[in-house]
Amino acid sequence: MPRHSVSPLIARSWLLVPASKPELFEIAQASDADAIIIDIEDAVAAKDKAQARADTIEWLSTGHRAWVRINDAASEFWSTDLAELKEAPGLEGVMLAKTESSSHVDDTADRLPEEMPILALVETARGLQNVAQIASAPSTFRIAFGTGDFKRDTATGEDPIALAYARSQLVIASRAARLPAPIDGPTLAMDALEEGTRLAKEMGMSGKLCLTHTHAATINAGLAPSVEEVAWAHGFVRAFEESGGKITDGSDLPRLARAQKIQAQARDFGIEVDPATLAELNY
Repeated sequence: MPRHSVSPLIARSWLLVPASKPELFEIAQASDADAIIIDIEDAVAAKDKAQARADTIEWLSTGHRAWVRINDAASEFWSTDLAELKEAPGLEGVMLAKTESSSHVDDTADRLPEEMPILALVETARGLQNVAQIASAPSTFRIAFGTGDFKRDTATGEDPIALAYARSQLVIASRAARLPAPIDGPTLAMDALEEGTRLAKEMGMSGKLCLTHTHAATINAGLAPSVEEVAWAHGFVRAFEESGGKITDGSDLPRLARAQKIQAQARDFGIEVDPATLAELNY
């Protein structure tokens, strides 16, 4: 499915592209990534930020569209980022680095065009402590998890269990604030990507950052329902309808809701199951 046909509300792969390497912009746009984020924060040295920002704005002013990761609200670059980017015609939204309070989101929104979406990137202990308030800020579009900086800030190790609490807090805060499920941090090694994507989905996250376009297809597949799940959903809904909506036990309605959600995801991501496959899987 073409990248631009996937809404950022449900986008799975979010590709971070260094703003200091404009030669990568076209490669990113042609990739399988659901969303592109041009990064003028951690991916760019302080001395190069002005040029990287200018290159980003030029690209966004020539018929291209992307999100931009701006510098955090406590940095010396934040206000300049917003002042120069806000008129860029191709700006889809901003990712706010190191979001630590709802006021960071509010202050950022005040300097952007009305209703410009903001991805709040939580990557510190303070940000996690305030994630419920961040999620509830009127301009927060979705929450993302900056796992690398979070591990540095908290001295957390590499074992997935070490980040389970943090991931759960992002998922719970997003759901309570009626936001889409959060976006997990990147998995750097290709050989660990499938498992990292599976973990994100298991934790209740529906998107994942990546640092190279070669990771996008694996993330998209891992965060979309499988053919078997789609077949089960079709079969369950059909059986439920043929029964006249008969409720047999307390699990029927939750399973119906899950099946309908899977059907919606299948439509959104262009996943089709042919009748022969349905018959083969006995649905």
